[in-house]
Amino acid sequence: MKEIITQQRRARRSAGLRTSASLFAIGAASALVLAACAVPPPPPRQAAPAAPAAPTTNPLAGTSWTLATLGGQPALQGTTATLNFGADGRASGTDGCNAFSGSYEVSGDALKFGPLMGTLMACEASVMAQADAFRNALEQTARFAVANDTLTLQDANSAALASFAPQRRELAGTNWVVTGYNNGKQAVVGVLEGTELAVSFGADGRVSGSSGCNNFTGSFTQTGDAIEIGPLASTAKMCANPEGIMEQEAQFLQAMQSAKVIQLDGDRLTLRTADGATAVTLRRAP
Repeated sequence: MKEIITQQRRARRSAGLRTSASLFAIGAASALVLAACAVPPPPPRQAAPAAPAAPTTNPLAGTSWTLATLGGQPALQGTTATLNFGADGRASGTDGCNAFSGSYEVSGDALKFGPLMGTLMACEASVMAQADAFRNALEQTARFAVANDTLTLQDANSAALASFAPQRRELAGTNWVVTGYNNGKQAVVGVLEGTELAVSFGADGRVSGSSGCNNFTGSFTQTGDAIEIGPLASTAKMCANPEGIMEQEAQFLQAMQSAKVIQLDGDRLTLRTADGATAVTLRRAP
């Protein structure tokens, strides 16, 4: 009898163990199914990319101006002061006596000139006085305004320092005196003492003038700062004095015809070759 009871108990324990194992297996399988069916969490939200900054513009870049008033007074007659703004952040011009150049910065209506370096020629007292005042105005400039084709430089209190008119770029109808020319030997030389080289650009597209001994004439075409001059025809007179005058004439006419680009700055004109070399330098005739 005891053996029968003992066998029954063993059978019940064995059945219980099988039941527990089955329940554990069912539970594990259910967990795997739930894990497989679970929706993955969304990826972390990323901040929207910042909008690109608006491109900055420089309304002065590429513009050229001629001084109209300085300190509330009209600019001096008989001389020309200019101000040119390059797209490369460089400013240049002439104060009426000396050429200058330096850096500039524009931000909105704020304008600041960096140190300006210039040539050191001496001029008449009245011209030098205006030149000094002009350079001082540039140094004090803090703002600018452009309205009705007029550029006004202002100080930190928005008081007007100087005003400018757009610089004319066309050569038609202008007359010039030559101050130097390329002699074809990679040198720019001055005009021989006792001679005068003169150039006139006509409104009819003709260029003419004096080459020191003979007169010349020809055609010219200007498109913006690009220019084509010639061919040039010349009279055939022979001159003996001063020494070298005929050589100067030939070199000057060749230099004129090599010009491809103009650089106009007030009463100063530089004709340059296609590679940027100086061909002829001129000053506006009185």
